Formats: sequence, structure tokens, C-alpha cells
Amino acid sequence: MTTPRIGLLGTGPWARRVHAPALAAHPGVEFAGIWGRRAEAAAALAQVHRTHPYESPDELFGACDAVAIALPPSVQAALALRAAEAGCHLLLDKPVATSVPEARALAAAADRAGIASVVFFTARFGEQEGEWIAAQAAVGGWFTAHADWLGSVFAEDSSSPYAHSPWRREKGGLWDVGPHALSVLLPVLGDAEAVTATRGPADAVLLTMRHSSGAASSATLGLTAPAAASGVEVTLRGTAGITSLPRRQDGPEAAYRHAIDALLAAAETGLPNACDLHFGLRVTEILAAAEEALSPAVPRESPPLMPQGASPHGEIGRGGHQ
Repeated sequence: MTTPRIGLLGTGPWARRVHAPALAAHPGVEFAGIWGRRAEAAAALAQVHRTHPYESPDELFGACDAVAIALPPSVQAALALRAAEAGCHLLLDKPVATSVPEARALAAAADRAGIASVVFFTARFGEQEGEWIAAQAAVGGWFTAHADWLGSVFAEDSSSPYAHSPWRREKGGLWDVGPHALSVLLPVLGDAEAVTATRGPADAVLLTMRHSSGAASSATLGLTAPAAASGVEVTLRGTAGITSLPRRQDGPEAAYRHAIDALLAAAETGLPNACDLHFGLRVTEILAAAEEALSPAVPRESPPLMPQGASPHGEIGRGGHQ
């Protein structure tokens, strides 16, 4: 068997910190090359990891079996669609898009091409977090849940490398950290049947949902929390008592390795991963419904449930695998 060739689109902080090192170190893939919107940045990152810079995305697609994307969602969606049409499996960042039509078009293109897809959610693919999510989904009987997913990216004293990210400035915590919260809540509580949202200070949003299991959840999402108040907590309450998401022990690099493994498994077996593009589409639909609910701030029913076979209820194994 030949080693799968994976290329990378993107050269920003997330690509440099997580994607490129993990792809270069993974024993099951060949890191085939890098394309970036700035050719000099692609050449520099390729040199660090002893791979090849490409002048165009299409040249990279032609040299790869799969592509990983570390680009803003508005850029990611269009390039991922072209990669799917070129027959490349997809390892995407969240959110897959901030427009429902773009996300639907991308999912449809992947279906037509018959390619595998995985959307990277750091909590879902973290080893301890993934095992906890699977265990709570199996227990069931949850009554309510609350998530705090608060970053200090835009706080006054922030030194975050993402503080100058235009898309995060525009879309805020709802779209940046909201996908992470949904990646934990949906597989445990079921799909969101109704969504409301209320604005808080700065970019903070309070998201509330009614789930198909009958449970209710809320999530406080933002990127402008004071550093001393930032952090992640998810608490479930139900017939089994009270339990909380374990704190991450490893950095995102370990979770990303699990996501690479998940893509390889989906490509080899033809079985969709629980975090495939259809799940990514559903996350975009829910966040878009929440964004719409912010003005005017009235409850709105969420879009129709996911197609059969694309439910967020799918069992997750070790590290987020099905």
C-alpha cells in the first residue's frame, strides 16, 4: 500500500503551530506540500518541514490524496469545494463555513465525489474529552447542560497570535468557539430543535437550545473575556448526577493527530466519521440560526434535522473516532 499524501492549505499561526508539525510527524502520511496565499510564507514553512511549496492550490490538489486546510472559513469553503472536485479527501477546520449555502454546497460536492471528510474540533478529538463525550452519550438521561467557552483573544491585555484575525473580529466568539461547544453538546444531548441567542458584553453571546432528547442547554461564548475569567467548562446534570468535561491534558497537536487518524480510517473503510462535513454543515446551520436570533432577539426554530445517516448521535470512540 502506498502512503497517503496530504497537502496543507494555509501558513498562519494555527497552521504553523498545529497542522504542519502534526502532518510532518505523522507516521501514516506523507506531508506532500504546502500552499499559502503568501508564496514566501509557504516556502518558509515548507522548508522547515522539508516538503514542497506549491504555486497554486490546484497544483497541490493534483499531487495529493487528501488536503488539510488551515484558512479562514470564507476562504476554506471555496478551496475545499475545489479540492473535493479534484478527488481529495478533506481535513477541515471549524467552522466549515459561516454561510449555510456555502456549507451545503461543500457537503454536496463531497458526497458527489465520494471523498472522506473530517472537521477538526479540538475537544471532540482530544483523547480524554472524546472518551468523556462518548461515555455521557451512552449514559443518557441528561436534563440540562451549560458550557462556558470564553477566550481572551480580544481582551485589552491580549498577546494572542489571533488578535488580528479579521474573520474573528467580524464574527466573534459565536462562530469561533461556538463550534467547539456544539461539538460537545450535540452528541450528548441530540440535535438542536430550537435555538435562541442573546448578546452579552463585547462579543459575548448566550446561546440556548432545546435538544431532540428533551434536554435544554445553554452556552456562554466569547473571545473578549478578561484573562482571569477565560477558560472552558461544560457541566451536565441528569439522572446520573452531575459531571463535567475533563480539562485538557495535552495540547491541540495530540488532538489533531487523532483527527488525521480519523480521516485515514474514513478514507480506507468508506464509513463516514461522526465529525464529517454533514456534522460541520449542521454546526453552521445552528450558528446561523443563533446569529439570526440576535436581531431581533426572539426565539426561532432551527433548520430541519440533518439527513438520515448524518446525525450527531453517532457513537464516538477513542479520540473522537466512530
